[in-house]
Amino acid sequence: MKPTLPVAFPEAFVERYTSTFGEDRLNQILNGFDAKRQTWFRINLLKSDVASTVSSLKGQGIAFQMDTEFPDAGWVPPEQREALLGSNAVANGYVYLQGLASQLPVRFLEVEPGLSVLDLAAAPGSKTLQIAGLASPGDEIAAVELVRKRKFKLLDNLKRHGADHVRVFLQDGTKVWKYRPEHFDRVLLDAPCSSEGRFQLDDESTFSYWSTSKVKEMVRKQRRLLFSAVHALKPGGVLVYSTCAISPDENEGAVDHILSAFEGCLEVAPIAFDAPERVDALLEWRNKPLSSQLSGACRLLPSERLEGFFVCKFIKTASSNPPLPSRY
Repeated sequence: MKPTLPVAFPEAFVERYTSTFGEDRLNQILNGFDAKRQTWFRINLLKSDVASTVSSLKGQGIAFQMDTEFPDAGWVPPEQREALLGSNAVANGYVYLQGLASQLPVRFLEVEPGLSVLDLAAAPGSKTLQIAGLASPGDEIAAVELVRKRKFKLLDNLKRHGADHVRVFLQDGTKVWKYRPEHFDRVLLDAPCSSEGRFQLDDESTFSYWSTSKVKEMVRKQRRLLFSAVHALKPGGVLVYSTCAISPDENEGAVDHILSAFEGCLEVAPIAFDAPERVDALLEWRNKPLSSQLSGACRLLPSERLEGFFVCKFIKTASSNPPLPSRY
């Protein structure tokens, strides 16, 4: 059953994704937008550990549950959100509020001590912090942010949560590859996107900005950032690309495009994540077949547990230099 949509909800969104996914799948998406979402958190391993933080939360009387698949992740129901926000664990930086879907890209990035890691669109820093918690203090972690105001928010966030050893650069991510070609063992691109997966039907501000032209603008940025990410990655390295968008243009279309552009250099590594919200990635879009490798990507529909999300993991199998033509 489809929920009653606010008058202001973009009709073009409904039309676009009815034709893309079908009416039943669209209703599932809209019901996800209508759900009261759980508040997920991650224990900050830079400042605490799982056992002591769990004990602290219990001692403060907060009703929470820990995830069975990811031991450092947990959640509270909507009515417990304010209690969690007011807890000592959050105030001291032991707990960091971060959606479950938002945690997945770094979990698939295979970060371990001794590797160099690039976070190509880092602010506000939730995934940078997650990376830092898996690396060693002396490892090279570079966080890139284009907007000066957002850079300072990123720096403050990293410092408050114990990751002030991360190097932060005020830089256009599309140009990073020029300064560090094939330099990093791991690259994360949680790309700027239309944020469709975060729509909430009871909050017009989450969808009032949306338009098909906004999606097209995001696609241009994503392709240029992906180009930079691939060139900055060492052969044998891992790149994870993610968005919180529903749009196939920003997800399957972006992956298909970069696989074609870097043919012979990239392969998709299948993501193993079993969830009721997971649906098959599209293998055809606008009557055009897409790469069969997309079957390994992870597309998640919104629910009370997750925001809408897309994650794809690449392995760089060969050098990508020299750079590609000027269409980027």
